[in-house]
Amino acid sequence: MTALRLAFLLMALCAVAAWQITVIPESLMQMTVGPVLAPAAIVGALSLVAALYGVSAWRGRQVDVSQAPGQEPLPGANTRLLSLLAGGAVFILLVIPLGFVLPATLCGMLIARAFDASLNGKSLLICSLIATVFWIVFARLLGVGLGPALPGWI
Repeated sequence: MTALRLAFLLMALCAVAAWQITVIPESLMQMTVGPVLAPAAIVGALSLVAALYGVSAWRGRQVDVSQAPGQEPLPGANTRLLSLLAGGAVFILLVIPLGFVLPATLCGMLIARAFDASLNGKSLLICSLIATVFWIVFARLLGVGLGPALPGWI
């Protein structure tokens, strides 16, 4: 993929993000800063960076170092990519029937596997602690609707 094609892809992603911001519902409370401000600011900044990258690529100032000699993918790249995608799929498919913590733990382990971590008790412990803390902070303390931590829990 050339740098110019990448710039067009980034701009297309920014356009999709901007469209998604327009469908965020307005808050029912009277707030000075609504739920759209932070995402709009982030997407605006990313769009500016993507546009500047596109102009730079159009002028030929961006090089594609992936085409340079010695930049071939490491062995097992397809397995790592599939592990990353499987982590997201496991979470999406299992979060409703199994609650939040178990699918998030499995997702974290598969994502760690994508970065060459081994699937063992250590990664299980770390991912389950991260998922549990995340659920406690967001679901309990902040009131975000993440569903139950485990099946049958509140």
